[in-house]
Amino acid sequence: MTAIDTGTEGRPERRAVAVAPDFDATPSVRHARSVEISVVTDVPAGAGAVAFPVGSDGTGASRLGLELPALTAAGFDGNPGQTHALVGGDGPLRVAVGVGDPSSIDAHGIRDAAAAFGLATRRQARLAVRIPILAHVDAGTAAQMIVEGILLARYTYEPLKGTPAAKRVESIALVADDADRAVVTRGAERGRHMAGAAMLARDLANTPPAHLTAPRIADVAVAIGADRGLEVEVMDQAELTRLGCGGLLGVNGGSADEARMIKLTYRPTAGPEQATAHLALVAKGIMYDSGGISLKPSDAVHATMKNDMSGAAAVLAAMSVLGDLGCRNTVTGYLSCTDNMPSGTALKLGDVITMYGGTTVEVMNTDAEGRLVMADALVMAAGLEPDAIVDIATLTGATMRALGTWIAGLMGNDQALMDQIGAASERTDERTWPFPLERRYRRELDSDVADIKNMGGPNAGQITAALFLDEFTGGHPWAHIDIAGVAQADPPESWRTKGCTGFGARLLVELALDFTPPA
Repeated sequence: MTAIDTGTEGRPERRAVAVAPDFDATPSVRHARSVEISVVTDVPAGAGAVAFPVGSDGTGASRLGLELPALTAAGFDGNPGQTHALVGGDGPLRVAVGVGDPSSIDAHGIRDAAAAFGLATRRQARLAVRIPILAHVDAGTAAQMIVEGILLARYTYEPLKGTPAAKRVESIALVADDADRAVVTRGAERGRHMAGAAMLARDLANTPPAHLTAPRIADVAVAIGADRGLEVEVMDQAELTRLGCGGLLGVNGGSADEARMIKLTYRPTAGPEQATAHLALVAKGIMYDSGGISLKPSDAVHATMKNDMSGAAAVLAAMSVLGDLGCRNTVTGYLSCTDNMPSGTALKLGDVITMYGGTTVEVMNTDAEGRLVMADALVMAAGLEPDAIVDIATLTGATMRALGTWIAGLMGNDQALMDQIGAASERTDERTWPFPLERRYRRELDSDVADIKNMGGPNAGQITAALFLDEFTGGHPWAHIDIAGVAQADPPESWRTKGCTGFGARLLVELALDFTPPA
């Protein structure tokens, strides 16, 4: 099945790690579900803090009993992201929240303002926000953005701390006209599920690699699937060997932990015959990436490599809320999971491995491992004959160098599919930017001894990586999202908290909900 030994004989024993048997890798999703969200016509008596949006022109300041010059004297100009808390009296803390020009604020601006309010009230658990009346943002969308902004901004990863440092949000009261109650309620619940998906993805990616191995994330997926109505199939080491998944097994060769391929299936509750389309998602799940024999430098980036499974975290998290949001499409996800470690049994440079489906690959760099593990999954996904395949991965440093830490790279073989991803990206403010899938670079992947090699030349690394992946898509409409730069945030900003961002979870939810087969 492969030209190298991918069995377990001779595999080093797992070192002892103090991992609590009841360790909880996903606490935040339950927190998101437990927050009390109410729609009221006035600020409830138990609120600890209330947001008062104030524009840069002074709009809204009078609701605080002040004028803009008085706030300006205190350093508050009403610009986006600014906050100013007013202390006094027995009522809730009143917080002026800058929104900039009120005539131009959009849904993203509302989310950012809600995040600023959440961060300014870290010591308060019960919050209240009045739904803004805007001609260009409906009340339901505004409610969704407020809930998303507060929950995402207040996220912290604390399951391994003896004493939590942050106060969790217990309730969000949305003050709205009674006529808008139904639409605001729907928008708020959508915001809860979208935020919950991102928080789940953050939890998984922030978890240290000794606590979240490939077998363990498979256990987490089984538990989430049982709770959220997903079909879950776990392919263990023996099954992967039987199938000939040489990419995943090859990368796993140096590890003391077994690999796992996790297949998730979401079907609309009305039955598969009611599904309007079939979308396949493929994700890189490198639980820790040392680089293998092509060892990474021992620097700050190496220490963040627990986030190399952020793609798998995003797919699992996105699929966990599709039922709550009434997705009408069938969605299948493949999480290709292992760590990438150096040892006497590790994959070597120059080795040739045989992928699921029979393609042989010459390995020129063991730190270009994500494309190897995803190739097996792409062939599996293509075998289902879906309407489209989308993969997501922390794949190349080249994408980070080109786009930085705010924008993900987007490539693919079908413009209509890429347009749908771009639209989902815009709605979630998880930004993507397209690179050309320039096929003249394909010759850089030619191998003298195998069908293809896993590295191109020194330039355009994000494009040659995508061209490698395209070899395994079976000609189906396909797109690739490279999240190498956006998976980690430092320093934090607005609702993007420090650490793993959960980028892609909300984007994939939006894509799945509105997906239509490319023509």
